[in-house]
Amino acid sequence: MSGVHDIGIDQLPETLPIFPLNGVLLLPRGRLPLNVFEPRYLTMTEEALGRGRFIGVMQPRAPEADPISDTAPVYDLGCAGRIVSFAETDDGRYLIALLGVCRFRVIAEQPLYRGFRQVTADFRTFIGDLEEPRGAIGDRPRMLNAVRRYLDLKEIAADWEVIEEADDESLVTTLAMICPFEPREKQALLECAGLPERSQLLASLMEMSVREAEATPSTAQH
Repeated sequence: MSGVHDIGIDQLPETLPIFPLNGVLLLPRGRLPLNVFEPRYLTMTEEALGRGRFIGVMQPRAPEADPISDTAPVYDLGCAGRIVSFAETDDGRYLIALLGVCRFRVIAEQPLYRGFRQVTADFRTFIGDLEEPRGAIGDRPRMLNAVRRYLDLKEIAADWEVIEEADDESLVTTLAMICPFEPREKQALLECAGLPERSQLLASLMEMSVREAEATPSTAQH
């Protein structure tokens, strides 16, 4: 993964528009496609394109019915992404892709601006997100075994040649973002200190899901 190492701390915005999304995770160097159709987020995208292309992805603290309300409490920690692709559809939607750049902590939420939410963001604690990742998966065979069993459980098709050849960060980041974990589990993955800790938590979450499924009595009738 690449594309964020040429961004410095001085290029990260102090005021950041946020996109609260249920159960959606963006990690540094992860790529998140979004289909933008609500008027407030169409406006937010237009604004972001004109001022650095940064948008913060955050999760509400409690499950929220879509669309998420403007007063829904969000977690204190999110991840800023930069718009790296943009297209407009015939029916007025925007198809964008965010590349995860750096996590941030919310200092304060600002008043609504043109209908969308903004926060004062502090990136200083997570400046390491802008550097090449340090550390690696401690037990890659364990991770691959957990991935295989979890994807089988969820009936998710996978290209195993691609998975086995992926570098450690690409593997962990992609799986953490696409796997259907609970929102609080997604948030825990976001808040991990680094790649080694995130890989351990990811493997544990997958193993726990498999164990719980195996322990649940079958309801099939014979």
